[in-house]
Amino acid sequence: MQENTNGSGLLRVEDLNLHFRTMRGSVQAVDGVSFGLDRGRTLVVVGESGCGKSSLAKAILRLLPRNVGRYTGKIYLNGDELMSLNEERFRKEVRWARMSLVPQAAMNSLNPVVRIEDQVAEPLLVHKYVSTRTQAIEHAREAFRLVGLPPDFVTRYPFELSGGMRQRAAIAMALVTDPDLVVLDEPTSALDLLTQANIMNVLKKIKKEVGMTFILITHDIATSSELADDAAVMYAGQLVEFCDAGRFYLDPMHPYSKGLMASVPTIWERKDLGFIPGQPPSLLDPPTGCRFAERCPERFDKCSEEPPLTEVQDGHWVKCWLHR
Repeated sequence: MQENTNGSGLLRVEDLNLHFRTMRGSVQAVDGVSFGLDRGRTLVVVGESGCGKSSLAKAILRLLPRNVGRYTGKIYLNGDELMSLNEERFRKEVRWARMSLVPQAAMNSLNPVVRIEDQVAEPLLVHKYVSTRTQAIEHAREAFRLVGLPPDFVTRYPFELSGGMRQRAAIAMALVTDPDLVVLDEPTSALDLLTQANIMNVLKKIKKEVGMTFILITHDIATSSELADDAAVMYAGQLVEFCDAGRFYLDPMHPYSKGLMASVPTIWERKDLGFIPGQPPSLLDPPTGCRFAERCPERFDKCSEEPPLTEVQDGHWVKCWLHR
């Protein structure tokens, strides 16, 4: 796919591929993904487990394991093409300086034997935003204020904080260098419902006060609606729908998107919750044609061929023959 699903904006991804080598074959985790994201907006990426959401985040931030078999495509950040940069330049100039990540489990990203102030301040010193540790610690305290934590908590160790506080500390670490883009990979998946709501409120506050651009990767469609400006639906490593969030939550067009929305309970109407039968295909050997065809209630003969990503309305892209 070469189509771009948005204007140039802040981020533009074109025909991005990330495949992994395994003993059983090549895993096509991200396969021909293209989209665009404007500054100050939040893109929510949804889909079932194993559909390639987290691999997409790793591909954008170039956080790649050793068994990469194919990593191709184009990534533009504010007009700068990133894929041509070598790893050293990307690490120094882009990762954590212009793009940062909030990982799934905050405790896994925080060193348990190092005070949080040193961990949050480290990117500032590594990328030479400040010249002294004292200045870096003061920036860390400001980041803590932004995420709703008492500034003096920076002197604590990670094990002294609750799960929600650790997640806020991880968000503060991602924000401390004032990057152009923050990727949030399932930031609330390991938290209880009340803490999830608090984290989402923190993100909404940051978006409003700072104008931060987010990519939120999640399987929680209901929670993500509070923050979303745009929505992208991934299935079996491919982008199958991209549109304004309002359109997606009210009127999704791809059969897979419809199935996802049918499974989400609402508070304003009583409805029988739907489900999608079967299982996603293996990314080791994905089927030819439409990858959702085996589970699709609207399948017809043309689905044996792979559909193109088509703009069916202004800014609304769908990878389905029904809307060709």
